[in-house]
Amino acid sequence: MRISARADYAVRAVLELAVRQGGDPVKAESVSDAQGIPHKFLEGILGDLRRGGIVESRRGGGGGYRLAREPGSITVADVIRAVDGPIVSVRGERPTGLTYTGTAEPLLPLWIALRANVRKILEGVTVADIAAGALPEPVRALAAEPAAWENP
Repeated sequence: MRISARADYAVRAVLELAVRQGGDPVKAESVSDAQGIPHKFLEGILGDLRRGGIVESRRGGGGGYRLAREPGSITVADVIRAVDGPIVSVRGERPTGLTYTGTAEPLLPLWIALRANVRKILEGVTVADIAAGALPEPVRALAAEPAAWENP
């Protein structure tokens, strides 16, 4: 599984909006500068996040972006789906839409299990968790394993 630049930038942008929640709408340029995200690329991402119900926007001099929901109700999975679609796909298809025969038949439950594990992590972490620097214990435990930091 690969996390696209688009998904990484989207999560970072949403996090930036979360820590500024409660004030005036945040300009895209401000998010771009704070997170080092190319402005034009960010504009497209923010449009996808708006269509996905993650952010809302206001036009004009006092305009900008803010979260459409509370940070505690937005998961990392929500953000990634808004900009990239399904979390795990095989050749661009959802694993449940695949069929295998013969010796490849055991691949389908493998892909389904992979999807379930990825979803379990990404759906279990909210923007509020990240903003507070308080990742859930199962995520911290996985990241604390030395093998997690190695590239085989």
